[in-house]
Amino acid sequence: MLNRRLFSQSAAAVASLMLLSVPVAALASEETPDAMIKRLSNEVLETIRSDSSIKSGDVDKIMVLVDRLLMPHVNFRRMTAAAVGPGWRKATPEQQKRLQDEFKVLLVRTYSGALSQVTNQTVEVKPLRAAAGDKDVLVKTEVRGKGDPVQVDYRLEKDGASWKIYNLNVLGVWIVDTYRTQFGQEVNAKGIDGLIESLVARNKANAAGNGK
Repeated sequence: MLNRRLFSQSAAAVASLMLLSVPVAALASEETPDAMIKRLSNEVLETIRSDSSIKSGDVDKIMVLVDRLLMPHVNFRRMTAAAVGPGWRKATPEQQKRLQDEFKVLLVRTYSGALSQVTNQTVEVKPLRAAAGDKDVLVKTEVRGKGDPVQVDYRLEKDGASWKIYNLNVLGVWIVDTYRTQFGQEVNAKGIDGLIESLVARNKANAAGNGK
């Protein structure tokens, strides 16, 4: 889990991952990955600022938005598989689905409180260093607001005519890699079912802590 200082500094940045808000049909096939991240980030920040329910941390509403707006732009299966590690290949299709469902809930609940901190942030996208034919790229950005800029980097892969995010780096910490360490320990100790049970328990505890 990200430490308290890192979580606080990266709140607005991580919130942008949770609410990428553009319909798939709006994506132009010729859009570059850095242009996509810039456009989506601006849309996200504006959406958060204008929605009081999101800013108050309404997890149910955030979950609906994630399902409807985020998932088309993220390879969440790859993200979950990478977080679970080698144990993913041993999981049954049903177990894989449960892992994806619980991991999504964990991410949404973990960062829902960060949304209330989004106020006057802006996003600066760094020049993209990639060849024209590259299908796996790194887009670097900085979220600027109060205090020091927050470094946020995105790993994206080319999927047909569009780009999809599969990992996120906040202040030098790759989120998927952070969870891989925790999940690997759970799998080694209790197996895939043990990891699922642990995620279910953690999500229930988070829900109780949020008063839901």
